[in-house]
Amino acid sequence: MGNALVCISTEGVREKSSKHEGNLPPLLASFKGRAGLLFSLSSSENKKKKAVNFDGQLDEQALAAALLFTHHQGNNGNSLPFPRSKSVVYPSSGSKTDGFTRSSSSRQQSRSDSLLRPGQLVNQDLETNRVVLVHGGGFGAWCWYKTISLLVKAGFKVDAVDLTGSGIHYSDTNGIRNLAEYVKPLSDIFYKLGEGEKVILVGHDFGGACISYVMELFPSKIAKAVFIAATMLSSGQSALDLFSQQTGFSELVRQPQTFIYANGKHNPPTAIDIDKTLLRDSWFNQSSTKDVALASVSMRPIPFAPVVEKLFLSSNNYGSIPRFYIKTQGDCAMPAPLQESMINSNPPTQVFELKGSDHAPFFSKPQALHRILVEISQVPSKHI
Repeated sequence: MGNALVCISTEGVREKSSKHEGNLPPLLASFKGRAGLLFSLSSSENKKKKAVNFDGQLDEQALAAALLFTHHQGNNGNSLPFPRSKSVVYPSSGSKTDGFTRSSSSRQQSRSDSLLRPGQLVNQDLETNRVVLVHGGGFGAWCWYKTISLLVKAGFKVDAVDLTGSGIHYSDTNGIRNLAEYVKPLSDIFYKLGEGEKVILVGHDFGGACISYVMELFPSKIAKAVFIAATMLSSGQSALDLFSQQTGFSELVRQPQTFIYANGKHNPPTAIDIDKTLLRDSWFNQSSTKDVALASVSMRPIPFAPVVEKLFLSSNNYGSIPRFYIKTQGDCAMPAPLQESMINSNPPTQVFELKGSDHAPFFSKPQALHRILVEISQVPSKHI
């Protein structure tokens, strides 16, 4: 989200069959919203598939394979073929709370240890090996294809969900009236979990608000929550509130925008459209040309109502779940100072930093992101 306004098309507002131009209130630049398809993956069948090497440029076969994986069963494994990253602990300047840890991956990466062998999960008991991935505004389950493949090979069971009106989900984005409707495909996963089953819940971008909503509803079913360059809201905030209170943000994103008024221009907007020609400079400034092309043909409009809805989060539910934040240091859409502000206002258990990553680390830094996710999965609950 963040500086997303620079990506909003200025060609006009869509209304059923007519267009209207509008100026987006500063800050709305920070939003996106899409979702649909649900991928349920684990690792056993994946052992039969040819390993995909993401060290080089993405190719079409890798994309096709990742999107076609379906319902694999996970097996246990042995040990990680790479050492865990060294955690450097330091206090946050200006933070209200110094009770969380910051980490930076300082280990040199080598080609020989970039991926786990199929089914080779950590050699310790995990509270859960099931991961649920939630995309950000404008994205869909498709954006996680590298992360899915890496986690499945490591022995995790993975669900990547398309939120309502996103990805290949059949709903029209303009018809989404609230956050509950938007996150329904995600909520359905939790309703179907068995007694005692838990997941590691991961959200990117506006997906942070979405996983926060679900954390309040299903605290006993979530072992850990991970926010990746995500909207980590305080209780009583909306995503719009978060961005509007940032100093200088209004000036940064004050550009003509396009609202979609599916219910007529005299009613509130129903969605926000994005100028996809600006994606590389704002969201994918470190990602490959092929990944930018994938996003350009896959992203959908951002539903408006969920972005302005305030979340009310309790310490007994939302606050009972260990939270981890992954900062993207080279992010032009969700600038580091904005991420730091969220961390200071609502301190998580631990903070990780991805150096050289743009707003989409699942594209630009997939292996580094994978290592952090694995490390988080290994953190014993009793030590949190």
